[in-house]
Amino acid sequence: MAGLIEITDLQKHFPGRGLFAGEKRKVKAVDGVSFTIAKKSIFGLVGESGCGKTTLSRALLYLDPPTAGSIGFDSIRLGDLGAGELRNLRRRMQIVFQDPNSALDPKMRIDRSIAEGLINKGMAADKREKRIIELLELVGISPAHRSRYPHEFSGGQKQRIVIARALSMEPEFLVLDEPVSNLDVSIQAQIINLLLDLKEELSLTYLFISHDLNLVAYLSDTIAVMYQGRVVEQASTEELMSRPLHPYTLKLFSSIPGLKGESLLHDHLLHNQDIEDGKSSGLVNISRAPVGGCPYFSQCPKGDSQCTGNDPALSDSGKGHLTACLKINTGVC
Repeated sequence: MAGLIEITDLQKHFPGRGLFAGEKRKVKAVDGVSFTIAKKSIFGLVGESGCGKTTLSRALLYLDPPTAGSIGFDSIRLGDLGAGELRNLRRRMQIVFQDPNSALDPKMRIDRSIAEGLINKGMAADKREKRIIELLELVGISPAHRSRYPHEFSGGQKQRIVIARALSMEPEFLVLDEPVSNLDVSIQAQIINLLLDLKEELSLTYLFISHDLNLVAYLSDTIAVMYQGRVVEQASTEELMSRPLHPYTLKLFSSIPGLKGESLLHDHLLHNQDIEDGKSSGLVNISRAPVGGCPYFSQCPKGDSQCTGNDPALSDSGKGHLTACLKINTGVC
């Protein structure tokens, strides 16, 4: 499948705190991320809170432009566009935020919220009304309730309204930033099924962001695992779930009941104990991550002196399975 989104060496840095905070104190929220999202596919981005997932999504849409790197949408480089051109192109790319309560203006009726984008497109009033009714029916909200305010709806209903508003622009690409994490489990399933139905009906492409590996695996065609602003592992869903390789991915697996990551991680820890018992050499102090070395070094059971001076890049471990680990890619793991 052709790539709709092409991200190359994307970086987003923020200045450090303090009057004299310089280059060394800056926060690298996204640090050299590259991947491609195929048309009509679901690309899952998973990682713990604070790893840079949301920052990446905002940079991707140029809501908060990146510090460096390039973003291509349908072969168009977003960094080359002027403000007006970018605004027009952004109609084809929309985002559904995590919290529907903060995404909707509490003083604005939902029909007015959905109509904002249609007004900006120059749609006539009679056509707007018809389109709003169509969008609400599409997401499972009764059009008879379109004059109500957000507080009159449940959390799941509000998220449906947010999705309807995003679809009002007739986008090809949707960023779904933890779209169900604030909802009850029973409602989560309904929203997920709605998103899958909409994808098929409207031929959409998704970037699905979550900290829930099970949910990402259920939805996605491809999964990328993010840690401290970097992608440390990427593969097709089937490949990654059957053969997780990176120690951080194994740690994520170990936190989910029923997944095999717990036993795999246990094997890694046993191997590391063998090193501590003197069966191997090269062990160094792993109390803190090294400057210029692997960012996961301080927590990795496989970390040794090789990892302190080398920053691993993503490389193919077979079958298009990309990992950023010196031990895996040199055959040690």
